[in-house]
Amino acid sequence: MRILCSSTLIGEFFVIGFAGLVAMKDDSLAMSTVWTVCGVAMALSVLLCGMVTRPGGVQLGWALQVGLIASGFFVPVMYALGAVFAVLWWASVHYGRKVDDIKARWAESQAGQATAGPDAA
Repeated sequence: MRILCSSTLIGEFFVIGFAGLVAMKDDSLAMSTVWTVCGVAMALSVLLCGMVTRPGGVQLGWALQVGLIASGFFVPVMYALGAVFAVLWWASVHYGRKVDDIKARWAESQAGQATAGPDAA
């Protein structure tokens, strides 16, 4: 799960940065506000890469997805990009857990074969 979720979060890092560049063109937004919000969101996306397998990591990832969609109020294309990344986040968590389960079962079967020894076959 960690690899899939981290890949999604790193993709979001870049999308948030590019959205900040687009938001800078809006005269009603202060540049310092844009980069403070974008900087915090970009830092969160990188920090979550290391926290995704810890308790609360997936929930913080969902909070980031909600924030990404909500940023569409300022950069309208972020509604669509946020929705795409929310689907990617769901897929990363869902299929990542399945892969982790398959790996765990495979490791158990390998450990069982190793303890049985070569004569068991």
